Formats: sequence, C-alpha cells, structure tokens
Amino acid sequence: MCTGDPSAAAIAAGYAKNPGRAGEKLLSCPEVTAEIQRICEQREKIFSHLASLGYQRLAFGSISDAVSLLYLEHPTAEQLRSMDLFMVSEIKKPKDGMLEIKFFDRLKALEKLATERESPSGVSDLFDAIGCGAKAVNEIEQS
Repeated sequence: MCTGDPSAAAIAAGYAKNPGRAGEKLLSCPEVTAEIQRICEQREKIFSHLASLGYQRLAFGSISDAVSLLYLEHPTAEQLRSMDLFMVSEIKKPKDGMLEIKFFDRLKALEKLATERESPSGVSDLFDAIGCGAKAVNEIEQS
C-alpha cells in the first residue's frame, strides 16, 4: 500500500503499536529507503507508460460508443458498463431532455504526446521529490 503517510504505511506493515514512531523509524532504515527508491523508480516507468497510453487512447480512440449512447433512450447499467467512454470528458442532460456529450481534446492529447517524446520527465518530478524526502528523513535520523 502506497500512501505517502509513514504512520499509515507502518500500520499496513503490521506496526499497530505507535505507528507514527514506527513509520519514522522505518524511514530511517537504509534498506527501507533503498526499497522505497526502487519502488518509486519502477512506478515512474509504469505511470509514465500508462499516461502515454492514455494520451494515445484520447488522440486515436473511437467515439462510436459515445455516439451510440446518444441514440439510447434509457440505457441499462449493463449497456453502459460495456461501452468504452474513455474519450468522454462530460455528459449532461439539460432540462430539454437532450443528452450532451463533450469529448477530450484530441489535439491537446497529440500535443502532449509530442511534448512527451521531446522531454519524457512527466511523473518523474513527483517521484524524485518522494525519493529525496525519504533520503532526507533517513539522513536526519542517522545524524
């Protein structure tokens, strides 16, 4: 479980007694901070790839299910679950009863993909900050 909260992580790891102190103590352990760094690096690769796949779906995905939704008078929960509405950013049903569907901007998704190719940092700044924070806590505890 990744919470960013040392107390919650300590509880999840089985340290129910004084989890605040246990979390701090665990963060001061070099093996734990090394493992946090390893996990952060792995997640950075995964999240960066998932974000890229999401932008690809937005840029090149089909809107056919969303258009089909416009023609369904009373869609069932099963019908809605089977639809790919990833491209939809907003659905409204104003007072006139007509359904309004807004889509994510394909051009912005393409721009984001192009920018990503030029500088693939993306989520890395967040994970760098988490890793630096863990290292700083470790250094403070050891001094």
